[in-house]
Amino acid sequence: MEIFVESLYDAVLDCLKVVPVLFLAYLLVSYLSHDHSHKFSRFLSKNKKTSVLYAAFLGCVPQCGFSSVIADLYSGRTVSLGTLAAVFVATSDEAIPIMISNTDQILWMLLLIGVKIALAIFWGYLIDLTIGAIKTSKKKKSVPNVVSVPVAETGTHEIAIDADADHEHSHEEHHEHEHSHEHIHECGHIHTDRCASDCGHEHGCCANNIFLDAFMHTFSITIYIFVATFIINLIIGYCGTETLENLLTTNMYLQVLIASLIGLIPNCASSVLLVELFIYGTLSFPALVAGLTAGAGVGLIILFTRNKKHMLENFGILAMQYAIGVISGMFLTIFF
Repeated sequence: MEIFVESLYDAVLDCLKVVPVLFLAYLLVSYLSHDHSHKFSRFLSKNKKTSVLYAAFLGCVPQCGFSSVIADLYSGRTVSLGTLAAVFVATSDEAIPIMISNTDQILWMLLLIGVKIALAIFWGYLIDLTIGAIKTSKKKKSVPNVVSVPVAETGTHEIAIDADADHEHSHEEHHEHEHSHEHIHECGHIHTDRCASDCGHEHGCCANNIFLDAFMHTFSITIYIFVATFIINLIIGYCGTETLENLLTTNMYLQVLIASLIGLIPNCASSVLLVELFIYGTLSFPALVAGLTAGAGVGLIILFTRNKKHMLENFGILAMQYAIGVISGMFLTIFF
């Protein structure tokens, strides 16, 4: 019963700590998503090459506010998958503040930040380049049909005609009309922007109140965080950390595998556990990087809640994060 009460108390305390960060993050998201000029969205979509860099550096900010923002923007397809991966890889949640509080860990903290930024940039660009190459190869495979057209006094002339061009063109025009007709904002409601005067629709709900919008999102996500934190605290409370410590010290490569798995836990408790084990000498630096690289804090919860129409894609991103953490950690074992 004592463990239950302590787990409940810690869960409430953790939620109270993250609420201000979440509210500020969602206030930013609400402002950007309700900006009818779409300046920020257009900026990111037109600067995909630099958006990975922005995400890599913003992800290093303590806690997981920016990973939550980018995850929310990705659910609206404002940013690329590489940008999402970059901010997830760079995020260290509570690890940086804990290492700052221990003066003997400052050098390790600076090294951790540098390594994570480098990994975030590498994986972000690699993912975007890979997706771009796949799309390019698919376009090349669509070979146009060639027909012969008689031309006066010069015989026949071959003209390349894409059999699907007219169909795709009409489909794109139809899609463009639908897009201009209604826009789905982050608040989950549909608003009309460009055709309000023609179609007679009106803006409503929370479109004009970004503070209310941010509060509602913060409240709903806090519930998810509370439930996840409470369950994690119960597991740690009943199982203890000694068993985990004994398991981690047996093999460096096993450390990387387990630390990456721990990092996937969408809660600051995972980053706290990993950095504490590192400070006590139980966890190696490659395993620490692997765990913090695989994890994205609350960003993963945001992804699953805001992108819930694409659950298969969400689980694919989760598997990708684990693979990135393991590969990064294994690579670092060569140097540490």
